[in-house]
Amino acid sequence: MDLNAVVSSVEATPGTSGPLAGWRIGVKDNVSVAGVRSTRASAFFADHVAAHDAEVVIRLRAAGAGIVATLNMAEFALGVTSQNSVHGGVANPWDPTRIPGGSSGGSGSAVAGGLVDAALGTDTGGSVRLPASMCGVTGLRPSYGTVPEDGVFPCCPETDATGPLTRTARDAALVSAVLAGRKPAAPSPRRPDVVGVVVLPGPTDPSVAARVDAAALVFADGGTELRPIPVPGLDTVREDLYTVVYHDLAALHAERLRDAPDRFHPDTLTRLRLGLGVSAADRARAMDALAAFRGGLDTIFADVDVLLTPTVPVDVPRIGEEPDVVALTKRIGELTAPWAVHRGPTLTVPVGPHPESGMPVGMQLTGPVGADDAACAAGAWFQDRTSWHEARPRETG
Repeated sequence: MDLNAVVSSVEATPGTSGPLAGWRIGVKDNVSVAGVRSTRASAFFADHVAAHDAEVVIRLRAAGAGIVATLNMAEFALGVTSQNSVHGGVANPWDPTRIPGGSSGGSGSAVAGGLVDAALGTDTGGSVRLPASMCGVTGLRPSYGTVPEDGVFPCCPETDATGPLTRTARDAALVSAVLAGRKPAAPSPRRPDVVGVVVLPGPTDPSVAARVDAAALVFADGGTELRPIPVPGLDTVREDLYTVVYHDLAALHAERLRDAPDRFHPDTLTRLRLGLGVSAADRARAMDALAAFRGGLDTIFADVDVLLTPTVPVDVPRIGEEPDVVALTKRIGELTAPWAVHRGPTLTVPVGPHPESGMPVGMQLTGPVGADDAACAAGAWFQDRTSWHEARPRETG
């Protein structure tokens, strides 16, 4: 299956002991693997070879995993289509005419296509969860700050989080525990007592909504209370997050923007230039708004175990279907960005195919800060009663 997901193959033999013994794991191309090209999917780093392993790579190897590949991505982890200026775009294994999601597109594609047992992605505003949802696998954005970012090229440190893409919620919990340095153990499935069904601020594709509603009823049929929850600021928090992210990206890439802008992929350049018009005062105001949003969520989580939303509010778009890359980013990331601000764990799980396109649909379960195992336990309970995570794409290559 040729998915253009693998950047570099790594000759690694998985270990025979440890909680991840025998696992073949791929890592996103912004995660350093010693002696291997780490291009960040950019022409600026096309020949860059990492000198040291990232801390997450060290921990995975110590747990018995073999790092077998570095995986394609959006340039500098910026974008939802996995566009880049050095390797070419990633194919979605369900339909190569459609985007795989981003920025960790190679990670989602490689897990869905069976090239690896698990993959690492990085998530700034949805970059683990979007490709997991669009490629029909499970993805976890862990609680912010629990996984070390040493050796991971940043997008926006204010919100970056490195997390796993796997087949199941149990596996996501296991890998995430290894990454965080906690005792690795797959959580026992647990039905949440109260699920807050988030009242969405904008329209959702009716077929996506129907799939997620049906998934929510799996919890209700098991005895969970489903409670509609309005979230204050949900309609504006994405713009506040992007204000911070684009300001910081413009600063991070200032020299490259000044000296060689034409080396960026055009879509990357369009996004980066948004930050040139964002002032420090704009950023400060946005940071205050993000803090207020988090405070409101703390109140909500006093009464619910997890919050539930679709992962992506639309069907998986075709490549080039929306030429306005900024509009595409905002629409695709509408329901993932808020939970990056939250800083607690968010798990996305498959809930079945879109009835018109056959493309995967995902559902997010978001827990309180630090409740990573509980969010995964709820996902595992759901997956014990459904089989959508077992679906595989047809051979496309």
